[in-house]
Amino acid sequence: MHELFHASIMPTDASKYLTLSELAHLIRTRIDEAHPLPYWVTAEISEMKVNYSGHCYLELVEKGGKNHVPRAKVSAVMWRSVYGAIASYFETATGTPLAVGMQVLVRASVSFHELYGLSLQIVDIDPTYTLGDMERQRRETIARLQEEGVYDMNRELELPMVVQRIAVVSSRNAAGYRDFVQELARSVYRFEVTLFDAFMQGHEAEASIVEALDRIGERCDEFDVVVLIRGGGSQSDLGCFDSYRLCNHVAQFPLPVVTGIGHDKDQSVADLVAYASLKTPTAVAGWLVEGMEETDRYLDTLSQQLDEYVETLFDQERERLQTSGFRLMQMASQLTHRLELKLERLSDTLIHRAQDLLRTRSGQVEQCDKILHERVPALLSRCATWLEMARERVDARCPDRILALGFSIVRVADGAVTDSRMLNPGDRVEITMRHGRAQATINSTDNGKK
Repeated sequence: MHELFHASIMPTDASKYLTLSELAHLIRTRIDEAHPLPYWVTAEISEMKVNYSGHCYLELVEKGGKNHVPRAKVSAVMWRSVYGAIASYFETATGTPLAVGMQVLVRASVSFHELYGLSLQIVDIDPTYTLGDMERQRRETIARLQEEGVYDMNRELELPMVVQRIAVVSSRNAAGYRDFVQELARSVYRFEVTLFDAFMQGHEAEASIVEALDRIGERCDEFDVVVLIRGGGSQSDLGCFDSYRLCNHVAQFPLPVVTGIGHDKDQSVADLVAYASLKTPTAVAGWLVEGMEETDRYLDTLSQQLDEYVETLFDQERERLQTSGFRLMQMASQLTHRLELKLERLSDTLIHRAQDLLRTRSGQVEQCDKILHERVPALLSRCATWLEMARERVDARCPDRILALGFSIVRVADGAVTDSRMLNPGDRVEITMRHGRAQATINSTDNGKK
């Protein structure tokens, strides 16, 4: 049956099937006929590579599928003849070059190649769409943070009076970071700066900055403030500072966050939710130094006020003492006289009582001396008699005396034998007599053991 079915679907005439290249050519012809004109297409750049010949190869995706799986993905190309002009125009309009992660609106024609498959040939790009998408993302981030009630959280924190321990999120090699450190070093104050290195632009920037903030969060007790800085850049370079994930971290961070992201136009969402926002890293350093200067001035003011208060209080007390000085002297004189009288009376009383006590104690000492002379000889005699009796009992129990009577001591390794049950036939024993020792072997016992 299987052979009949297989034979029934197999072509018997070679003219009834296509070669792969013929099928691919047919597809290419149909696509060219169905899509003769270019389309305006929106997508995100997921991959981008310019090869040695000057052609730019891209992969465009549309996100939004379940489990973050793209809904669509197509290869695209900008030939060398158009890539230079398109890229230059886009960078001039947006202030940044084309890069992975950007949302773009491109004009492209659909093509199919027998070897390379389906692709889009990009012939134009609309930079206003990319800028518009950035603004849309920015507004969505602000609205979401406000709805969740975290938009103002970081600005509501209290900045310590003295800010010296600074956690910095920046790129280690960035000029902005060097400017920040140099500006702090020019001040007369001592700052402790700890760098948390991170990417500050590109598609990796968001995750890198969030990871740096998480590391600072694990050591919150070591810092007074967090500084998020980078040098200048285009609007699209700063796109990560409008992302919800990063801005949510900044808004809810447990330490005050100060930003100096280096742009002169609109503020990013990170600037809006941070405790304070300055234009440049150098300005952030100046702001920190000014804070220390204000604290210095405040402490100087408090010190001056304290000096004035103490001086006023001293003058008041001195005047009060001068006013009441004469009365105090009179009171002191009267008190001194009364104390002298009391001391005289106490002195007489103590002398009389001491004399009475000495007479009483003297009679008691004489009586005790008489009793000791009477009782000590009899007590010593009784002690001598008791000691003699004890010596006789000790001598009676002396091992040498017992051995002299004809007794002997039998020992094993565990000590003297006091019971025949301690012995077994074959045991070696040592016998101690009045004169010498002997070794013996036990042949039998009457302890009932077999």
